[in-house]
Amino acid sequence: MNDGSANQASFDRRMLEALVCPQTHATLEYNAERQELVSKGAGLAFPIRNGIPVMLIDEARKID
Repeated sequence: MNDGSANQASFDRRMLEALVCPQTHATLEYNAERQELVSKGAGLAFPIRNGIPVMLIDEARKID
């Protein structure tokens, strides 16, 4: 079982190669500190919850 070092270790960075922004279809940047996948082109940050990226535009945080 997990030792409590939770979210950071639970996201598989190799998954990034397969994921793209649902709006722009561009590659995403992983922000480990905020546990987000960032689409600079769309200006959106998609949350990672319990190790699972939530790739819904309605759930994304708008960024500048």
